Amino acid sequence: MAREPRCRRVEYMPRVECFKPAGIPLSRLEEVQIKVEELEAIRLKDYLRLEQEDCARRMQVSRPTFQRILVEARAKIAYALSSGRAIRIEGGNYCMGAGYCRRRQREIREGEPCDFKGIAIRTESDATDN
Repeated sequence: MAREPRCRRVEYMPRVECFKPAGIPLSRLEEVQIKVEELEAIRLKDYLRLEQEDCARRMQVSRPTFQRILVEARAKIAYALSSGRAIRIEGGNYCMGAGYCRRRQREIREGEPCDFKGIAIRTESDATDN
């Protein structure tokens, strides 16, 4: 069973949550969802032109994890643009800088890592094992 992904540090929240082709109502378009941390990866690497290692450090993930996030984001954007779909930015596993952890629903101090690992749920087999 895969572990719950850790929060990715995000420094920027987009003011716009949806992009779509001009002239077509959103209700008639299929959407591609871009996670907030995927947009952050695109912003850091492609817009700010930082090195991947610096991007990974800012998002508090390993370089290979950053690479996977970036590749996934680029693929989604390419698919949406080439097939005329809307792009919706929402969701994901992220914390806002030294501010708020969306998943833990609490404030995070400067330099404090977000180590959210999900909520442990006891099953009946756990109770009988004790």
